[in-house]
Amino acid sequence: MDAKKLEIDLDYLREVLVAMLRIPSPTGRTDEIMQYVGERVDELGLDFELTRRGAMLASLEGRQNSPDRAVMVHTDTIGCMVRELKDNGRLAVVPVGTHSARFAEGNRVTLFTDDADLVFTGTILPLKASGHAFDHEVDEQPVAWTQVEVRIDEPVRSRADLEELGIRVGDFVAIQALPEITQNGFVKSRHLDDKAGVAAVLAAFKALIDHEVELEVGVHLLVTISEEVGTGASHGLSKDVAEMVSIDSAVVAPGQSSREDAVTVAMQDLHGPFDYHLTRKLLRLASAYDIPHERDVFIHYRSDVAAALEAGAETRAALIGPGTDATHGFERTHLEALRATAELVCVYLQTDFTFGTWDAQRRGPLKDFPSSSVQPARRDPSIQDTPDD
Repeated sequence: MDAKKLEIDLDYLREVLVAMLRIPSPTGRTDEIMQYVGERVDELGLDFELTRRGAMLASLEGRQNSPDRAVMVHTDTIGCMVRELKDNGRLAVVPVGTHSARFAEGNRVTLFTDDADLVFTGTILPLKASGHAFDHEVDEQPVAWTQVEVRIDEPVRSRADLEELGIRVGDFVAIQALPEITQNGFVKSRHLDDKAGVAAVLAAFKALIDHEVELEVGVHLLVTISEEVGTGASHGLSKDVAEMVSIDSAVVAPGQSSREDAVTVAMQDLHGPFDYHLTRKLLRLASAYDIPHERDVFIHYRSDVAAALEAGAETRAALIGPGTDATHGFERTHLEALRATAELVCVYLQTDFTFGTWDAQRRGPLKDFPSSSVQPARRDPSIQDTPDD
């Protein structure tokens, strides 16, 4: 089947993205964001169900539905949790997910107590926050989570004051996203990882449905809720999945090839190389359909692919995503990267399996194994053949 490059509804993508960014969803507190995503998926007309823990598995049928493929995104973000109620009326916190206290300093936050009606705002500050009080010591303070505290916007001066308000150890502290889309298309916000990916994928599914595209292979949309702590796709993935593509932020930084106006096909992360054949298929599709793209290697990066494979998923796996600057910090991407990501998802989902007959079965004989024709062996030239005796 010949794939078509579909028009992506950027207005819809923007609307969904900003709405998600305004919903706090640190790992462990994702019910509200999943309610929102569920409503959007329901509007698209997709059947879906939630796992016991709250991950989502939606389905878009194709001519063949067993085995099938999966597209994975995650709604959980980095955040913080209260570790200690301090005697000075401030809060000590620990990170939820992996991120530096350097990018927490100065952030506005929302604190959620166990009582849904008790929500507080505040700011994460370094212990020495005023140059007028500490002079040059503010520049000499180390960067660490032990060097910051949360100042809540209430008249509190002691631990007892905090307790009286109903604040407890273990309360979630969500970093406010403060999203902004500039006139020239830059998207600036905390937590673009991975709400930008979710928005791009929802826009891709909308395009497929709006254009009434009949897929060759059915696809599951797996929306996970604990990627930032490493366990996201460890559950919820159908055993029938033969190919999966995770959509997540691609790292834009010195030494990286990703850029903010393109989709990146990742070749490897710290977990190891992604599937040789599937990654190169995605690259061929991006080139054939003039989708702006790059290829990159991430050495301090882990995604839902790792969680799924470690949990035993027997599937080809790849990772793509919009180029994002300052990941897990003050992030920025561009609408063109989101468009390119959605376009590549659309084109990919219109194709058959990478190796149709082979990938449609779980086992097969050596003679049918396809890799020798597309991944030819090349001997090390330093190794000489041993002549027959």
